[in-house]
Amino acid sequence: MEEKRKIIFSQETDEDQVYSISLRPSKIDDFVGQKDVINNLLVSIKAAKQRKEPIEHVLFSGPPGLGKTTLANIVAQEMGARITITSGPAIERAGDLIGILTSLEVGDVLFIDEIHRLSKVVEEFLYPAMESFKIDFVVDKGPYAKTINFNLKPFTLIGATTRSGLLASPLRDRFGIFHHLEFYAPEELTAIVTKSAQKLNVAISPDAALEIAQRSRGTPRIANRLLRRVRDYVQVKSSEKKVEKSIVIEAMKTLRIDEIGLDDIDRRLMEAMHRIYKGGPVGIETLAATLNEEVDTLVDVIEPYLLKIGFLKRTQRGRELSPAAVQHIGAKKGDNVLF
Repeated sequence: MEEKRKIIFSQETDEDQVYSISLRPSKIDDFVGQKDVINNLLVSIKAAKQRKEPIEHVLFSGPPGLGKTTLANIVAQEMGARITITSGPAIERAGDLIGILTSLEVGDVLFIDEIHRLSKVVEEFLYPAMESFKIDFVVDKGPYAKTINFNLKPFTLIGATTRSGLLASPLRDRFGIFHHLEFYAPEELTAIVTKSAQKLNVAISPDAALEIAQRSRGTPRIANRLLRRVRDYVQVKSSEKKVEKSIVIEAMKTLRIDEIGLDDIDRRLMEAMHRIYKGGPVGIETLAATLNEEVDTLVDVIEPYLLKIGFLKRTQRGRELSPAAVQHIGAKKGDNVLF
């Protein structure tokens, strides 16, 4: 189960990190999808370059795997700036943040992934750094306390979050540019799969690329991961040199991923709601306990796609299963490969 979970979940794995540099677009013109975000970013980048100023602080939000880190790297590339990458949980103390901020040069980009997970103490040091490019650090306590002032060079903070609602208002308000990333359409994912296949030296037909795209939960990271699994399947199980639709279907059956991208964990959640809780409403904590999963896993990883495709509803009384989900469960119970 754990191995399957790594394939379909949108969190980044060690393998994703290995391939992310080679498969990730480095220029804004090469980025597929998110047209409104890209168009607005182009305006902001061009305006900042014309003024010869760093671009304003940027906040990207949206489910995992949609390209927030990629866009941060692209912004730095387009601005001709150096980028420093870290994450909210990695900055444990205020001293860690001060060390990072004081090392930035004019126009540098600081990218903080999972910025909603910054500690309150560290977060408060960001406020004056973002607003006036300075930090006041208090040393010692009581009558021996003194304040040390750090003047910072103008920089750009780019934050990424999967849960923008958890950001404190003072932090959110200090971002001048805010963009929410949406799930990708199948045709956009097909283009991504085709480009990635070329970079991996994998010959793939348009129908096969579309088949992978339709099973990728609207997420480029998952699309690239499934492409690599299909590549492995062809290498070991098939004598064909080109990936065709029939091969993709065979590979997906072995991975237990159905035609709309649902895997065992999605089906477990829907079946539990249908069989045990009569379709809901049921609280998220109760569901997590029933499935022996973390609440954050259900909220951040499983729910977003099920909500998008209309299989799940959030109500004041809890989660409810839609008739479409019940119909999908019924249709799949006759499929011995998936159940």
